[in-house]
Formats: sequence, structure tokens, C-alpha cells
Amino acid sequence: MMPTLLRKPLGKTGKVQDISPESAGWRYVGFAVHRLAAGESVGEETGEREAMLVIVEGKASVSACGEDLGLLGERMSVFEGTKPYAVYVPNGATWSTTAETPCTLAVCTAPGRGGHGLSVVRPQDIATLERGKGANKRYIHPIAMEDADIADSLLITEVFTPQGNWSSYPPHRHDGDEGEDMTYLEETYYHRLNPAQGFGVQRVFTEDGEIDETMAVEDGDVVLVPRGHHPVGAPYGYDMYYLNVMAGPVRKWRFRNHPDHDWIFQRDAKAQGQR
Repeated sequence: MMPTLLRKPLGKTGKVQDISPESAGWRYVGFAVHRLAAGESVGEETGEREAMLVIVEGKASVSACGEDLGLLGERMSVFEGTKPYAVYVPNGATWSTTAETPCTLAVCTAPGRGGHGLSVVRPQDIATLERGKGANKRYIHPIAMEDADIADSLLITEVFTPQGNWSSYPPHRHDGDEGEDMTYLEETYYHRLNPAQGFGVQRVFTEDGEIDETMAVEDGDVVLVPRGHHPVGAPYGYDMYYLNVMAGPVRKWRFRNHPDHDWIFQRDAKAQGQR
């Protein structure tokens, strides 16, 4: 049986999310979130897995691969809308962080192959993209997507969805190896809401109905997407942020829209002169 797709925080401080391939019931993506007070430290060995440390909020001193990277981080809240700092750590290495301010640290992992070295992703390295139109408009920070050749397996992006809007929409999936038409990618969604007492909605479903789970997601929740379509809605009054982590056998993001809803994409693409 597939483990539940909705993962609630384990607490308010410390390691509040801890998702491994084993606990998720899949092969590639690992994801953890640490909520650190000023002065607290955390560190790990990467072993056979690469890691991307995303400083979601706050400031922290970071060391990795025996190198002191200094103090990283600027934004105190994801809802400032500014871009994060991130650090790529290859497999077979160690890393450590010490929070200078209250800090939210996301640790994204996937199989490493030794193809990339230590690197720092700074806000100026990250674009701001606008996707969709009308109530489907959202804003993207591609931290480590495939056009950035900095990882062996990991694909990572942030998405800001304004209140009342949808994202990861029209529904799409990336759960098969079909060359340039679609890639197999497992995915996690780390959700935040503003104000924090809010909620959003995420549905994960396959076309054959084997998976069909609709979840109310709250601040700090993680949703697992092992396969199938996975649209997200932000209710009126509550802006939504999520951090996506994807990985699979090929580091490419190729997806297929749901056949019943692809007309929305085609209509909007035509109106925007994309096709």
C-alpha cells in the first residue's frame, strides 16, 4: 500500500519534516526541513546522495566539503517574494550549518554520481518567471532546474501562488520514461501559507483512478507525488508558497497535461502567441 501522501510537520522546532525514499515508498527523492533557533547547528554526511541546502528563511553560516562558505541568506519570510540562497553538496561529502537568526533550512537529496562539485546558488543566479494568466497566474524561482547544470539528479524550484489562484495547472504528470515527451520524476511539495492559519488544496490523481487523493494542506505540510497529476489551489485570502523537489533516472522535466484539461493550456498558449 502506498504510504499516505500528506505529511504533517513532526513538531514546531528541530527536524520538522523527514522524508526518505524508504518512508515515501519510492526510489529517488529525499526531503527534510529544519526549523532552527539562532545559534543552533545541524549537519550531515551525504553518503551516496547529493544534497541541495535551500535557506528558505533566515541567515546561516554554511560549511561543506571542508570549505567555509560564510553567512548566507537574506529573506526572513518566504512571502517577501525575494529569492533564496542554496548550496549544492555532492555525494561523498559533509556539510554543516549554524543559524545566525531563526532559520528554515530545506535539505533536498537524490542519488549522486559525482558529476558535480560544491556550488553556491545566490539570488542573482535565479530568475523570476511568470506563468499562466488570470486565476492561473503564479511566479517561479527556478533554483536548480535543468538549464542550470549544477546537479546529477535534483531539480528544484519555488512557486508563489497568489490568493484565489491555481498552480501546477492544468493538471499534468511526469511519471513515465518517454524520452522528450515525458520523464519519470518523483516530487515533493513543501507548502507555506500566508497568513499561516490558512489552507490550500492539492489533488494527486492518476487517469486510471488508482490514486485519487484530495488534501487540505496547511502551513508546513508536505505532499508526496509518486505519480499522476497534482494541481494546487490557493483559496481567497491566503497566498501560497511551495518548494518543489523532483528527481528521477534522467535530470529532465518533461510532462504531459491531462487529456481532459489540455485544452486550457492550448487556448492560453495560443492567446499568448507561444504556439
